[in-house]
Amino acid sequence: MQLLKKGLVALLAITVMGCTTPNSFTIATTEKLLQHELNSSGLELKSFELSSGDTLVYADNNNTSGKPLLLVHGFGGNIHNFARIAEEFSEYHVIIPDLLGFGDSDKPMDKDYRADAQAKRLHELVTANGMATNLHIGGNSMGGSIAVAYAALYPEEVASVWLIDSAGFWSVGVPKSLEGATLDNNPLLISSYDDFDRLTDLVMYDPPYIPTTVKAVLAQQRIENRALESKILAQIIEDSVEEKAKIIAQYNIPTLVTWGEEDSVIKPETAAYIKTIIPQAKVIMMPKVGHVPVLEAVKSSAEDYKNFRQSIK
Repeated sequence: MQLLKKGLVALLAITVMGCTTPNSFTIATTEKLLQHELNSSGLELKSFELSSGDTLVYADNNNTSGKPLLLVHGFGGNIHNFARIAEEFSEYHVIIPDLLGFGDSDKPMDKDYRADAQAKRLHELVTANGMATNLHIGGNSMGGSIAVAYAALYPEEVASVWLIDSAGFWSVGVPKSLEGATLDNNPLLISSYDDFDRLTDLVMYDPPYIPTTVKAVLAQQRIENRALESKILAQIIEDSVEEKAKIIAQYNIPTLVTWGEEDSVIKPETAAYIKTIIPQAKVIMMPKVGHVPVLEAVKSSAEDYKNFRQSIK
């Protein structure tokens, strides 16, 4: 399977090397590569209609005998942020949604995209899948703030929380890379292929190789969603979850905080600050890792998480 994946990447790179304008071939090939990655991790794409009428797309490893694990991506992300690490979690029942507004889920302009609203949508999803009781939830960046909101809303249903370079703890301040950023000029919003290339370098300390043509397709998706992402970003940067985190402490919910020491999007000092709010939290700092450990350091991130789960049995 790994050989097939490398072969597909090589074929794409050789056939359309250097192409930064998506076409039908590069789009189709990118979709095949992404689908293959899901298949390799035992994930199946499904969809769920919310009570609002909006549709969420999500990946499910269908291990219904395993303990439920909900993984929530960050701003601008999608299911594929967790696709590689999901392979390491085959003993759990893993579901990974495209949050409303991202990926292949619906993208209505008039919705509330703050942490509480997204958490309530996820609660609908896991309840429909019979996973609401004793749920383990993890989130990266914006997904971390949603995980905090979820645990605060449903503390008696949450078995543990995994915060990966979590957003929403804004008292620590912003890093130098985002000082002076506005919604009109923000490195987290994409208007061109070059913006996407720069964002990859900003977000990850040592980004995994992505063929130019795949980047072009991913960049185009972000460009097309820019107006909505700008609206969502405006909501989440005003949406602190610090008071909500106190509920996690109150209920003594086991919490793992994982953070890349080279995070240029959210200050690494935030990890220690979270510890002051959630005293029972275990904090792991990862050297030479940026804002997305689950993509940059798949094996070590998975090992740290599984050790954490063992420790709370």
